[in-house]
Amino acid sequence: MTALTTPNTRPITTAAADGTLHAAPIATTDLSAWFGKRKVLERCSLRMEQRQVTALIGPSGCGKSTFLRILNRLHEVVAGAQISGRVELDGVDIYGNDLSATEIRTRIGMVFQKPNPFPAMSIGENVLAGLKLSRRTTSDKDALVEECLVRAGLWSEVKDRLKEGGMTLSGGQQQRLCIARALAVRPQVLLLDEPCSALDPISTRVVEETVRELASDVTIVIVTHNMQQAARVSERCAFFLVEEFGEPGRIVEAGETKKMFDSPEDERTLAYVTGAFG
Repeated sequence: MTALTTPNTRPITTAAADGTLHAAPIATTDLSAWFGKRKVLERCSLRMEQRQVTALIGPSGCGKSTFLRILNRLHEVVAGAQISGRVELDGVDIYGNDLSATEIRTRIGMVFQKPNPFPAMSIGENVLAGLKLSRRTTSDKDALVEECLVRAGLWSEVKDRLKEGGMTLSGGQQQRLCIARALAVRPQVLLLDEPCSALDPISTRVVEETVRELASDVTIVIVTHNMQQAARVSERCAFFLVEEFGEPGRIVEAGETKKMFDSPEDERTLAYVTGAFG
């Protein structure tokens, strides 16, 4: 019940000359996870393709968010948390001995369910916060702030307010600010944990449009309980389920979103996406 640490056979992808990173696939093989003695995931294998949105769906408590947190090594910060199996970014084991968690989290960014701008920072400072945490620099901070806010669909709304506090924004704007902050370190993968669950329908639509636009450059993995949202934003889905109380979550089925919703192979998938349970 420990993370595999097989040495990597090649270095992780580095930034291109213009500072950008190319989207990369991320994949798990036989991934299991524990909190102490309690097993929460059982042998989950899933490939999340580059420049696509993969939606993780399933009832509450089936391990979707845990799976997501493992993808950028946040699981390991919990006392007693352990994993087995492999997680590979573009073929490189992210739990390898020669890679730090900080390096991985610049490659694989994460946006959480509740918007979390840094309250003591301005809008512009929030965008650049990741650079400070990862000890990176940029030759043109203003250009980077504008670029990331544009990509997050927020620039036109805040371009004259960059020195105002991040907490002065609405909930939907705060979430897009968090997306801009994640983009500033040039990630290859962006993880979104129910990013619209606390937002109104208009803000949800804007965030979904932002996700679809970002998918042309970044691999995106999103946890959602909203089946309509999964159908709108994703090319592929993975259905997680706990069969019996106390058992770990498993991936029942994964594949193209349209097929998963129209003609899934497993009757449990059909029951869930049609609202028979969950």
